[in-house]
Amino acid sequence: MAKRSSTNESLVIAFELLKRIPRSHQVTARELHCQLEEVGILRDLRSVQRSLEMLCDHFDILRDDRTKPYGYRWNKGSESLSLPKLSSVDALLLSLAQEHLKYLLPANLTSSLDGFFQEAKYQLNPTSGSTKDREWLKKVAVVSETLPLLPPKIDSLVFRKVSDALYHNRYLTIDYVNASQAQKSSMVMPLGLAQQGQRLYLVCRFDGYDNERTIAIHRIKKATVSTFEFERPKEFKLSQYYTDGRFGFGEGDKCSIRFCIAKQTGFYLKETPLSSDQTLEEHPDYFVVTATVIKSKQLDRWLNGFGNLIWDVGITDHEYETLT
Repeated sequence: MAKRSSTNESLVIAFELLKRIPRSHQVTARELHCQLEEVGILRDLRSVQRSLEMLCDHFDILRDDRTKPYGYRWNKGSESLSLPKLSSVDALLLSLAQEHLKYLLPANLTSSLDGFFQEAKYQLNPTSGSTKDREWLKKVAVVSETLPLLPPKIDSLVFRKVSDALYHNRYLTIDYVNASQAQKSSMVMPLGLAQQGQRLYLVCRFDGYDNERTIAIHRIKKATVSTFEFERPKEFKLSQYYTDGRFGFGEGDKCSIRFCIAKQTGFYLKETPLSSDQTLEEHPDYFVVTATVIKSKQLDRWLNGFGNLIWDVGITDHEYETLT
């Protein structure tokens, strides 16, 4: 394959920089240098600085050289290649996406959207934009059904490697710590990412196996993306993997469950059933519930969490101790 010409490379860098120079605030050469690295464009800082000088000469880009490091931004009156002005809806949507979907978007896409995220943040700051738009983010929240926990720390470089391998269907070599705190190193086929509460999981196949496993991303200490691509298994569907209860530490096996639960405690099961075939037999002080569910450790924890408010638990083809 012929090497890309230096002219083409310069054009690519120039275009990537033009996309990332904001209109509403300044950005430094070092910040832009980091953003380019995140999308796989590796150039030294001085090269980025020279490209910015060239862009200032040919486009309506302002350089603030009063103090170092210099700041760059588009002239607010320019209609060149600067980012379009975001509407209030765009700014709110991008802010919520950055907060809640940052690990569910491809890392290279998130990096490319950095300029838009920054623009959205500016639009919603106290000195600009509508007060009602700015206050909306204080009026909505995603809350946990369980005891809220702080999220585990995820190595940003590891996440980018995992995301890139998943995006490009490439094998991944990982060094990780398993649930028993043993150090492991394996080559895996990344198949999906799933966020469960504060935890992020990689669904993958280990080299030499044909079944799927789940690894917590925060337990991966090092990741290396292979140059070898794989053909994604046609029989694997992440949605089915979830439906089978695999994130509840089950194997996809269904069971019929029947139990009694105090009426005040179990009333919410009338609004949010355990399954589509759930039945609820009402008595003066309690309900008798039957449903088809996935056998899993998550089910065990859910049942035991009610203490003496749930009793006469029976599960077909699976031994459970009756709770009293």
